[in-house]
Amino acid sequence: MAKTRVVVVDDSALVRSMLTEIINRQPDMECIGAAADPLVAREMIRNLNPDVITLDVEMPRMDGIDFLSKLMRLRPMPVVMVSTLTERGADVTLKALELGAIDFVAKPKIGVADGLKLLADDITDKIRIASKARIHRLPTPAAGAAAPASGAATSAAAPRPAPIVSASLGRLSTEKIIFIGASTGGTEATKEVLITLPADSPAVVITQHMPPGFTRNYANRLDGLCKISVKEASDGERILPGHAYIAPGGMHLSVERSGANYIARVQDGDPVNRHKPSVEVLFSSAARVVGPNAIGIMLTGMGADGAKAMREMKDAGAYCVAQDEATCVVFGMPREAIAAGAINEVLPLPKIAAHIMDHLRSTSGSMLSRV
Repeated sequence: MAKTRVVVVDDSALVRSMLTEIINRQPDMECIGAAADPLVAREMIRNLNPDVITLDVEMPRMDGIDFLSKLMRLRPMPVVMVSTLTERGADVTLKALELGAIDFVAKPKIGVADGLKLLADDITDKIRIASKARIHRLPTPAAGAAAPASGAATSAAAPRPAPIVSASLGRLSTEKIIFIGASTGGTEATKEVLITLPADSPAVVITQHMPPGFTRNYANRLDGLCKISVKEASDGERILPGHAYIAPGGMHLSVERSGANYIARVQDGDPVNRHKPSVEVLFSSAARVVGPNAIGIMLTGMGADGAKAMREMKDAGAYCVAQDEATCVVFGMPREAIAAGAINEVLPLPKIAAHIMDHLRSTSGSMLSRV
């Protein structure tokens, strides 16, 4: 079987050397080139035609974001970003995912050599996933359109749009909870669902596979784009309509009852299905605690995390939807949920939020706001 051919782009000679060694130790991949900056990488990509590139976020001559933006317009290909665990690194990484990077590896700010050794399995797993991912070409900017800011994502939140609603969800929004599970490609897929929901939507609880240090920035970015409020979940807080709660990186998120209210439970623990946070943990709590008042959405991602628990949700009376293969970056998690008999409907990503609102209208018998 042909090996996955990888080009490493990083301004650190140490990182280039270590990534090359990690990749070449794998029987199914090889590093065919290593570049110190994007301009050298551009020629390498032209001449070597790699299957995947790993790309440092911050580099001289042309930073990783500018290079990625040009690459995804002119020669789209799978990219795994290598990001530093800093607040700015998190913001820039989220911008890279918006531009079409498949995933990212969060390297430590200090102790890089030891840190990369510990991340070897994670790095090579993400390269494997990227090599099979569905790539979308970025549209060419219209004439006169502003180019992306060099070297950083926009961190200031945009003004919250006025809610486009015609009636209150009323009592229904206090009873229903929407649960979302996602992994590779999920940051953008989740965003597409959330930005379409009305301001008085039922509460949304989300597990997206992300490491510590990134979920707070992710929640803040979404909060500036959505009609609903979006935040990183805190242990013990009440789950309210019109709000979305994202599992903190490195912690499990579940829901519990406290009297008449639902609350978030954020806890440490062992990885489940190799993940922390795990979709399995969240969806199991949805089946156990929320039952028929739960709505499940399985979005793009590799593996089977959450499939078994989503079947538990469906068996408990929840209504469950999966993203279709054509719009997934990786069709692993939705495929496994479908195979488990956990899904009521398979839909393209752009139709999921509207379908959920239609379902709520049709089952409630009341006039709910349209998205």
